[in-house]
Amino acid sequence: MTISSRLRSISVPLLLTIGLTIFTQSFFLSRKSFTTRSSCDGAPQLLFGLGLTQEELEFLQEQKWLNGHDNDRGGCWTPRRIDSLIILVVDALRFDFARDHLPLSVGSRLFAKNDVASKDNNNTHGGYSRLYQFVADPPTVTMQRLKALTTGGLPTFADITGSFGGANVEEDSWVEQLVATRSRRRSALASQHRNSGDEEDVPKLAFVGDDTWVDLFPTQFDDSHPYPSFNTRDLDTVDDGCLMHLPRLLNGLIGLKKNETNESLLSLATNESLAQQQPKHQTNTSSSAFELIVAHFLGVDHVGHTYGPNDPHMERKLHQMDLMLSHTLDVIDDAPPESCVAAFVFGDHGMTEDGNHGGGTSEERNAGLFAHYSAGCRRGEKESEEAMKLDGGEIGKDAVRAFESINQIDLVPTISMLLGLPIPYANIGGLVPELLPGGQISSSSSSTPHAAVALALNAAQVWTYFNDYSKRSRDLPLDRLKELKDLLDSATAVYKDALVQAKNHARKKNRSERIATSEGKEENTADYYDSIAFRHVCSLYKLFLAESTDLGKRVWTQFNEVGMMIGIGLLALACVMALPLWRKGVRAEIGRVLWNEYKGGGSKGHEKEFANGTSKTCALAMRSFRIAELAAAFIFMIFHCGILTFGNSYIENERDVVTFFLSSLCVLIFRRLYNVSNLGHLPLRDRTAYFPLVVAVCARANDVFVTGHGLDPSIRLHAAHHSLVFLSSLAALAFLRLAWLDGQWFTASTRNTSNSLSVGVDVIAITCLAMSWWEKRSRDHSRNGFYMARLAIMLTLMGLLHSAYNIVLVRSKMEQASSINGRGREKMNTVHLSQLALYRVMMFIVIVTGPSTALTGVLVMIQTAALCFMMESSGAKEVSLMLSM
Repeated sequence: MTISSRLRSISVPLLLTIGLTIFTQSFFLSRKSFTTRSSCDGAPQLLFGLGLTQEELEFLQEQKWLNGHDNDRGGCWTPRRIDSLIILVVDALRFDFARDHLPLSVGSRLFAKNDVASKDNNNTHGGYSRLYQFVADPPTVTMQRLKALTTGGLPTFADITGSFGGANVEEDSWVEQLVATRSRRRSALASQHRNSGDEEDVPKLAFVGDDTWVDLFPTQFDDSHPYPSFNTRDLDTVDDGCLMHLPRLLNGLIGLKKNETNESLLSLATNESLAQQQPKHQTNTSSSAFELIVAHFLGVDHVGHTYGPNDPHMERKLHQMDLMLSHTLDVIDDAPPESCVAAFVFGDHGMTEDGNHGGGTSEERNAGLFAHYSAGCRRGEKESEEAMKLDGGEIGKDAVRAFESINQIDLVPTISMLLGLPIPYANIGGLVPELLPGGQISSSSSSTPHAAVALALNAAQVWTYFNDYSKRSRDLPLDRLKELKDLLDSATAVYKDALVQAKNHARKKNRSERIATSEGKEENTADYYDSIAFRHVCSLYKLFLAESTDLGKRVWTQFNEVGMMIGIGLLALACVMALPLWRKGVRAEIGRVLWNEYKGGGSKGHEKEFANGTSKTCALAMRSFRIAELAAAFIFMIFHCGILTFGNSYIENERDVVTFFLSSLCVLIFRRLYNVSNLGHLPLRDRTAYFPLVVAVCARANDVFVTGHGLDPSIRLHAAHHSLVFLSSLAALAFLRLAWLDGQWFTASTRNTSNSLSVGVDVIAITCLAMSWWEKRSRDHSRNGFYMARLAIMLTLMGLLHSAYNIVLVRSKMEQASSINGRGREKMNTVHLSQLALYRVMMFIVIVTGPSTALTGVLVMIQTAALCFMMESSGAKEVSLMLSM
């Protein structure tokens, strides 16, 4: 081996490794995980980091805006705002679903239905409510959304694979903080439910619904009832399980009255037999006091996947959710006036008009958030109106923008402050002041200073995380960190000025109170703390948090295009170096393949025949056509891999782009075959020349008919769901199986009774699929077609195993064949068996996904047949015919 060969053997794999590593790190964005936990006693240290003095901290504690180490009011950093919280996750609850399709629960509690940004209503039900547009970050997948909703961090595209396997949450979260923080410390009221030395009366955490929560938090919930979530055809099992357990959990929620009417929720369940089942994961059956209840309903999401959002099944499911929410909110409205109970109803993501989610379109990102509080959370109209004034108008439009929308991660610090918990260490969300009620704070002061302290702690926590992250990674740009630091310092300077004014007002108030007491006059209870300065502070800190969230999104949710280009370049260089182009034989072989110049491959007779004018004309024509095809393929590869993948909209339009390039390439191939056939007067080419057009037409037909997703043929928005199209597609699949893939080309050794049995199994599977489809169209909801669909899946899997066995058998016979003809026959059998395996794979996909892919299956099999005939007729045979002319 020469020195150049050795260098090449080392450099090629090295370049491949380096290029793949750079591309992977640039494309599969990742964020370093921190296991650090926020401390319940960490508030003073955070404010010290902002620049506040010990005297200012003592003033904050004196005014009860900040909790000290020995506080008796409940709450770690700030006073706890609520007694208990119930979180109702309606999976895939799009904003318009919450606004327009929940009239009994949401609609009846809203003051103005036409205000899209947010709605505030002091309703006649006893409590008060607000509706917001709840913006999710892509990928809009349930597990990634739940991670963001509990940790306050941003998911990455590399985490999508976790949705299929599950993984514990390693970072700090409000769920983990709720478990780790002692009940006596986080809530003075909650500790009243604990008898001395009796751990059984400690307030507990309860969960029921989507088992994804248990995958993320396997041991944190005391009362846990998970239900499987992966079967999207099951519309009611998870929801019925939630309805079965929710009455008992509501009766144990701190701050609510025990209500026997909660059992009426069971009447909303579709499957009444579930009430008689004992959940496998039930860990607490006794009467307990619950501080937090999480219920995750999946029916809306599964209806979207199965039928789409415009189907009557969706109307039925949303009506069921409306009744459930209406009853639950009525129970909260009936809470005693001295207790403050909050309920958050939201969707983890939205859905497209096809019922899908996972991307970054507005329909997928814009979920709904409905916040409802009992009457005890509002200490008069003053505080409620005051909170709505915190809109950032004090410092201009930039701060107003920070208050307009609510990101899902903004709910994390809000929940932490409501429950008196430390904000999770890796959170980058911004507190929502409007969601902080004044029910548990002192009535002698306004809520604005409380919001200012909470936002200052939130900003200090985010900056601490960014500062620590920048020491371990270079992901965060230093110039943007400096801008954020300047903005944070300016907000802190205004905050310190506001505290100076507050201390002066406090001294004046104390002096006036002493004078009033000495003169026997009524005490002046006017509030001196509601100054413009505190509102200015809230706006500046909120702007800092909004800018921090934007920076995190740019760093952790957008591709590194420069790194991807470098990685692709190194991979391309390695591939070029791997080809031994310096060898004359390799260059000649590549030239023969590309230009069809068989200078030395034929016999002397062929060389003489090749010299006549007709053959030379054919060769020149094929050369020009192949150059055009090669150029088109090369442009497509560069455009597809080097340009389009860096566009945000490419993921959504990839199918259209690929279909266009495929059709263009097929037209070029048709042009070559048709012209060469006419030039060479080859009647055999007349039929083969049109096969590329068949491939292109099938691709375009698939785009025309298959434009949606779902399993219900009654959806009229998509032609593939029409009864005639779907049933005709099934009939076409059966015809292809009987007429094309019945094994008539097999050798005598492979044609036996097992082949007839295999054909029968496939036809029965298609029949079962048709029967399942018919049952799903029935108005009788008990006939869901599950059994027929499962039987079709079993039969298809049996067919796949049979195909795999036959392929292995034929390949073993091919190795044992002694003659060239025998090996050729067995090789041809392998090709046809592979086609049969592809047919069964398409059948399996049709059964799992539904009518959208039935027509696709037919078109793909037609394309497969056309490509097979093209390979057999226009490959080696074409060259042989041209050389024999």
